[in-house]
Amino acid sequence: MLRPAPSINGIALAALLAAALVAAPLLSVALNVFVGGTGATWAHLADTVLPDYVVSSLVLCAVVAIGTAALGVGAAWLVTRHEFAGRAAFEWLLVLPLAMPAYVIAYAYTDLLQYVGPVQSALRRAFGWSHGDYWFPDVRSLGGAAAMFVLVLYPYVYLLARTAFLERAGGMIEVGRSLGLTPWRSFVRLSLPLARPAIAAGVALALMETLADYGTVAYFGVQTFTTGIYRAWFSLGDRAAAAQLSLALLAFVVAVLALERASRGRSRYADATLRGRSVARVP
Repeated sequence: MLRPAPSINGIALAALLAAALVAAPLLSVALNVFVGGTGATWAHLADTVLPDYVVSSLVLCAVVAIGTAALGVGAAWLVTRHEFAGRAAFEWLLVLPLAMPAYVIAYAYTDLLQYVGPVQSALRRAFGWSHGDYWFPDVRSLGGAAAMFVLVLYPYVYLLARTAFLERAGGMIEVGRSLGLTPWRSFVRLSLPLARPAIAAGVALALMETLADYGTVAYFGVQTFTTGIYRAWFSLGDRAAAAQLSLALLAFVVAVLALERASRGRSRYADATLRGRSVARVP
């Protein structure tokens, strides 16, 4: 018996169109690898600035990953497991940095911390210092750019870790207390492993935002893959070289995600029985 051909309903068609729109930029980048360039620009970049792009991007990602994980997880644990004045307000105020682009924060902190800014000017007036009498970190640097990204992007980790601590770790903390675990050991041995997928997802989002950002790194004069792509396309006029750099950046992101998945091995995370159990907060 012949079966009727499956029909495509409106929802499936809309999903296919949405998937095509999402995939279109990637397809465009892949096509540009073979169009609009001779390869000379890529060779020039590889011989001159490409190593700087790689090193700067790796260092930036490492610092942002560590910083967002530490700040996001710490803030999430603080508001979910401790009771203090203003906790409910802080629970949502900690999300606000996501509302501000990283380059806007970069402009604000540069104006605040530069040599003629209010902070250094106040220090010179207070201690009678002059130029060269003291050391102050340079905001417009690789470290400064990493700090801006950490301050803006940590809410990705905070939101996901907070949800994991509230929904997954509650019942396990009760079990840990019954076994005599201290709060610190309970956090390290129970809550943190259970929240690992959420933390990894938040860090991955922060890293993607970092690698995609152009305004902050360009303003701080940091040479990353993003500035290299812009330079290859708009300054050197070589779309093929820009596309090759873009694909290299995409390959790096995929490698990071694959590495995190491989590090989990065969571990699986489930909380069917203790889900949603609340635990009394400690002062």
